[in-house]
Amino acid sequence: MLLRETLVQVLAAPAVTRPPQVEVPRAVLDSLRRPADHALVLTGVRRCGKSTLQQQLRRREGGPAVFGNLEDTRLYGLGPDDFPSLLSVLDEHHPGAAVFLDEVQEVPEWPRLVRALLEAGRRVCVTGSNASLLGRELGAKLTGRHISAEVYPFSYGEYLEFRGRERGPATLASYLEEGGFPGALREGEAGPALLRELLRDVVQRDIVSRYALRDTRHLMNLVLHLLAHTGQPLSLQALAKGLAIPSVAQAARYVEYLQDAWLLLAVPKFSASFKRRVVSPPKYYAIDPGFRAANTPNPTPDVGRRLENAVLLALRRQGAAPAYAAEPHDWECDFVTPETAIQVCAELTPQNRERELRGLLAAAELPGARGRKRELLLLTLNQRDALKEEGRSIRVQPASDWLD
Repeated sequence: MLLRETLVQVLAAPAVTRPPQVEVPRAVLDSLRRPADHALVLTGVRRCGKSTLQQQLRRREGGPAVFGNLEDTRLYGLGPDDFPSLLSVLDEHHPGAAVFLDEVQEVPEWPRLVRALLEAGRRVCVTGSNASLLGRELGAKLTGRHISAEVYPFSYGEYLEFRGRERGPATLASYLEEGGFPGALREGEAGPALLRELLRDVVQRDIVSRYALRDTRHLMNLVLHLLAHTGQPLSLQALAKGLAIPSVAQAARYVEYLQDAWLLLAVPKFSASFKRRVVSPPKYYAIDPGFRAANTPNPTPDVGRRLENAVLLALRRQGAAPAYAAEPHDWECDFVTPETAIQVCAELTPQNRERELRGLLAAAELPGARGRKRELLLLTLNQRDALKEEGRSIRVQPASDWLD
């Protein structure tokens, strides 16, 4: 058990904040509303800005607040036996204060602590960087008592505010190269090295240590392969065989771990049949275009893939759950939602025009559209047009105008 004095010291320490001139108001803040008796749970990859978002939330709500980083070495070993002491310290030294906790998955049975804080009438906000673990524990202990929100690295719009620049193809190209991790952007030329270190850190702390893996070689080969091949359908069988992973089951576990740690996002194939959706190989995307660029050994920039990745992230921030649609050897559409079908390419040319438009027109006829028809959108780096094909309107737009 931890000493009571240790808990007093940790909870009395002010939260670490960045200088105001480099802090960007996060767009997701406007959507973070919760009933007073509900905890707010922020999930996302490490170093994406969850702690800063907590500070912004606290300033918006006002009132006294207590911050606790549960990865603080002084709190090592914190567990259920320490919860009564922790609650007592809060009551004695911080009566009525809101409680903000970072990386709660580090503490066993943390939902019990959160529930006790809620029952004491406190406002509670916690962050975590393991999607599956948080989901299981929330479902078991905090059903009906929490609101969850996903937090991502900076969007293109937030990147522009951080850099003090304007929308356009040049700044979009910079965003696709640098990405939106705040710490990496602050480091300038050293940013890519920080993103490579972040990959190693997340793999080691959130996967290898958590699941007691003895061999990391296959796991690292897998994540680097998936980052290098974003936007391509990849089956578990092909991954296991191509990367010499001992079994398909092991490859499946590794992919799940990488998604739980928010390094990768999966996009399923569109199908009206549940069975076909489950058995069709998904596409995988990186959590950030700059993270992909820093950790991809490709000798060429591969701008089209990075742009596609940025569009997927924008859709996820908007709350969409897009799928890709395809008919092998015939057509493919990058993203389909009930409202929109989207193709992404760096440049629309006479050589790729037929392929790109055929995919959009085919996706337009898929079931599940809300309203009369899906909007057909083709996003490029720097082209604008209004096309008419087979009686359907197709809007060609620079991605820098569309991205949030």
